[in-house]
Amino acid sequence: MGEHPLTHEITDFKSILRTDSELNQIQDLDILLERILKVIREAVHADAGSIYVRETEEFEGERVDKLVIKYAQNDTQQKKLPPGQKLVYSLFSLPINKSTISGYCALTKQLVNVPDVYNLPPDAPYSFSTTYDQISKYKTTSTLAVPLVSTEGRLLGVTQIINAKDTAGNSIPFSPDDEFLVTHFAATVTVALERAYMTRAMILRMIRMAELRDPMETGTHVNRVSGFAVEIYDGWARRHNVSDIEQERYRDVLKIAAMLHDAGKVAIPDAILKKPNRFTAEERLIMQRHTVSGAGLFDDLQSPLDTISRDIALTHHENWDGTGYPGWIDPVTRQVLKADSQGNPLGKKGEEIPFPGRIVAIADVYDALSSHRVYKEPWTVDQVLSEIRSMRGVKFDPELTDIFFEVLPNIKQIQNLYPE
Repeated sequence: MGEHPLTHEITDFKSILRTDSELNQIQDLDILLERILKVIREAVHADAGSIYVRETEEFEGERVDKLVIKYAQNDTQQKKLPPGQKLVYSLFSLPINKSTISGYCALTKQLVNVPDVYNLPPDAPYSFSTTYDQISKYKTTSTLAVPLVSTEGRLLGVTQIINAKDTAGNSIPFSPDDEFLVTHFAATVTVALERAYMTRAMILRMIRMAELRDPMETGTHVNRVSGFAVEIYDGWARRHNVSDIEQERYRDVLKIAAMLHDAGKVAIPDAILKKPNRFTAEERLIMQRHTVSGAGLFDDLQSPLDTISRDIALTHHENWDGTGYPGWIDPVTRQVLKADSQGNPLGKKGEEIPFPGRIVAIADVYDALSSHRVYKEPWTVDQVLSEIRSMRGVKFDPELTDIFFEVLPNIKQIQNLYPE
């Protein structure tokens, strides 16, 4: 058997401290959770792991806390997949009680280190279900569950990492040094987590305000669209050899900005916004103004988030062939910048359309066609994909359309994560 990797030397500890600083730059909650899981696994050479968040739901008139899986990573299983495709994991929740290792960790807010889950001590207060191992055809041996607790003592979630590896690739127990390193890291990332939770809450409050006006502008819709957008961007970044640092920075901003793509709908009259059937030509023109109104919310550009949010709000209904809207118009002054012979703004086309707007155009249409609306039932999967394929080079950027189909398994996973 190989020796345990020397992960706890001073150089590795300094690396963890640098990572703490990097994590504090991430604004989006989902991207932060995914990165936390990856960093913890790499720090102690864990082959796999999952990250859960605490959520509360109503059950028989009472509010009940539970753990909901957000991300799963598995290096062994990932190597079996085509490049760019992500691991598809089962979506499930766990009760916060003593029945499972993660549930016990959450209940007690204490680290749990199990050398072999198939040989638990007789007096262990928790159990291990082999069902997931059987489904995934992957054998869990050692596991380390770590609570993510806020500075005020509030449980945020649990990280469970699986199968520490020695230098020969054998599964070994997690060591006391692993416990120390992971516990320190979990304690320091909670500040970043709390800030990301606050950012997400602020964005969702804005979405709920829009939802009061437009029942279709829901939290699940914007989470799906923003998730789709990030998957498409990740595929593009892989094609163009974007560095990991630049990719993470951009996807973090894109995720939040995409959630605000229809923020301008708050400026549309209820009679049009809540109309239960299709618009007249005049009503459609009024509805189209939500792009300019949304972009106008970001008139004081102070960060990349402001810029990308403005670009997405303004241009996610532009078409690759120039037939979309609102076209060449200044969202602040409402002046037409490029006009046709009748004085109407010319549509932006091709790469005149900002990159993030072209991404969200595909993500938004895919979700709209796949979802129920007051005036239509959801299209079948085949109908939706056929429509998007037919719009390649017409409505959508050809390269981004191709990438959409490449990352489709990941997109379907997000649909499952945020159902109607």
